[in-house]
Amino acid sequence: MPKSKRSKLVSLTKVAKKTREQKNALLKEVQENADKWQYCWLFEVGNMRNSHLKTVRRLWKDSARIFFGRGAVMAKALGTTPAEEHRVGLHKLAKQIKGQVGLLFTNSLPDEVLGWFADFQQPDFARSGNQASRTVVLPAGPIMQQHSSPPEPFPHNEEPQLRKLGLRTSMNRGVPTLETAHTVCEKGKVLTSEQAQLLKLVGIKMVVFRVGLRVRWESASGETVQIDGHEVEGTDGEGHEGPGDDEMSE
Repeated sequence: MPKSKRSKLVSLTKVAKKTREQKNALLKEVQENADKWQYCWLFEVGNMRNSHLKTVRRLWKDSARIFFGRGAVMAKALGTTPAEEHRVGLHKLAKQIKGQVGLLFTNSLPDEVLGWFADFQQPDFARSGNQASRTVVLPAGPIMQQHSSPPEPFPHNEEPQLRKLGLRTSMNRGVPTLETAHTVCEKGKVLTSEQAQLLKLVGIKMVVFRVGLRVRWESASGETVQIDGHEVEGTDGEGHEGPGDDEMSE
């Protein structure tokens, strides 16, 4: 029997590479913003979540320009040596572009920027590879969802999923129930994918999305200032999502 023309294998792993023209356009855009704004901040992200980074972009939309990802292109745009730097002093910042970091261009005063990012924290669910921030034990009895207030028991149709994640459940009046307490995770230990998924189902958030400011460059003087006390956790890349190509700038 001949193969149907509709039966085609489509690879979902292929991603279009950035063209040289696109990289050059991005490089030019970073340099234009270096000429436009008074300050350039190098920041790092802890427990990266695209949704929270989009919130930061939205809240700073009218007073800043943010670039995140493609560190090699950002560093090249700024220049990593005194001879290559786009503006005086930028090479000191560019040499520190490593890992999950981004650039924030703004005219806002340093104290305002420092204060805003010190206060901005977004709790979120941990992922496989994160360390448990505390020990979580589900008590014997109905398994409760913490998403609502007050907590509500899981519906009966979710019992198969709970069993799949390692819970020994039974149905009691249509409610998934534990006969004995179950330890989901222990403080300080790395979470497995099953533990992370179970914590999410139950509604327990263990990580915090934060933006840590590392370096500030001032256009007027060309000086760079190292920022202390704004380090963030969760910047090792384990269990984190990276920015998509369309997340580079906004």
